Amino acid sequence: MIRWTAVLLLVAASCACSRLPTRSESRVALIRRLEPTERLIVAAVDNRTTPFLASAGGTPRAYDGLSAYGPTPRSLRTMHAIAREYGLREVTAWPIEPLDLHCAVLETAVGVDRDAVLARLVEDPRIKLAQPLQTFSTRTSLPPDSRPTGGTPATSGAAGVLYNDPYVGLQRGFAQMNVAGAHPWSTGAGVTIAIVDTGADTRHPDLRGSIATTANFVDDDADQFRRDRHGTEIAGVIAAVANNHQGIVGVAPRARLAIFKACWQIRADADAANCNSFTIARALVASLAARAQVVNLSLAGPDDPLLRDLIREGSRRGIVFVGAAARDRQNLMRQPGLIEVASAEGVGEVDATASQGEPSPVVLRAPGREILTLMPDGHYDFASGDSIATAEVSGVVALLLGEVPNLSTAAARKILLETSRRAGAAANFRGGEGLDAGIDACAAVAALGGHGGCADGFERRVASH
Repeated sequence: MIRWTAVLLLVAASCACSRLPTRSESRVALIRRLEPTERLIVAAVDNRTTPFLASAGGTPRAYDGLSAYGPTPRSLRTMHAIAREYGLREVTAWPIEPLDLHCAVLETAVGVDRDAVLARLVEDPRIKLAQPLQTFSTRTSLPPDSRPTGGTPATSGAAGVLYNDPYVGLQRGFAQMNVAGAHPWSTGAGVTIAIVDTGADTRHPDLRGSIATTANFVDDDADQFRRDRHGTEIAGVIAAVANNHQGIVGVAPRARLAIFKACWQIRADADAANCNSFTIARALVASLAARAQVVNLSLAGPDDPLLRDLIREGSRRGIVFVGAAARDRQNLMRQPGLIEVASAEGVGEVDATASQGEPSPVVLRAPGREILTLMPDGHYDFASGDSIATAEVSGVVALLLGEVPNLSTAAARKILLETSRRAGAAANFRGGEGLDAGIDACAAVAALGGHGGCADGFERRVASH
């Protein structure tokens, strides 16, 4: 018994060494510790546990204690030895269960060439992954002086479905994608969407009942979490509640949201936010643990080996990742297993990767200009950018999963591409006049569910949620 107690104390002490900052640390201090600089490295070592074998009733601790996942004593010793041998300082560390890795953010000494250290780390057989701590950013802009001036109760959606949400008539993207035509068949009920972004206004009246869980991987500031703009905008586009006499209608109004804060807002009056490899990785692990069916990544940044591995593992588990289309070939979002999205900002505009009005075989298009959505403190405003287009596609994917829960990423991409409208083609739903090329939610859901075409559902009414 004494021997087992000593082992457990050793594990507890080791875990304490790799903990995240305590709640007493200020928000600013934590963010500054993780702001990517030319001196920060992400490194990972093997963290596979050795199964404990014993006769029935012979475990040295309760059975439920064996399920906890943390860094093994061996991985901690290895990481500490690596830091010591290479002259690095451990900033923070965390275990990644889906990949069986123990990761750490390490800092080189002042004046040391980080690239040279990385080159040596890559050759070290103890190390499974070594890369720079990289920066990512949100991709939304808010047009000035664009606040909604009013709406009409019991406003009709583009396909004739009635909603009592007063601003639905101002939802440009909602109409362009013919979301109202899809709602008679699917509203995303039973689908969980993880939003890896900033925090969000969890008390917004148009998100009441929509949020399943939240977690903050940046700081412990609950008030700032609710004041964050970008995540609030994304959450509103995806899942604002329908028929609650409030504001707008989300693309998937009955989906459930898991909001994981991985990005911090740079200024109080702007959407811009930054994240890094460390915070996004923790949010992706949380998304897998939450059993999310869709993960929304309205972010831009470089190719990142750690995040790529997590996305690949999530895809293997059946999760659909939706990310903004890469502006170049070195972007996190250009990875196998993702649905990529580009914003359609002008009538008839075609993405640069397409030709003669045909959609790209990889990139989907969705409205991304002046889309009405939620703002913190119960407000509403228009926002633009690839972030918003990405959220719209995440919502449409949730509608598809509401019809076919085990739909794969490849199948979802195929149905969305096949049912997308072509630039310059006549609108194929009521109320459409020269709308952008891009995805058609109604056509996609109707085709997937074998409903025989959108016209069959035009006059059906969406039940109150």
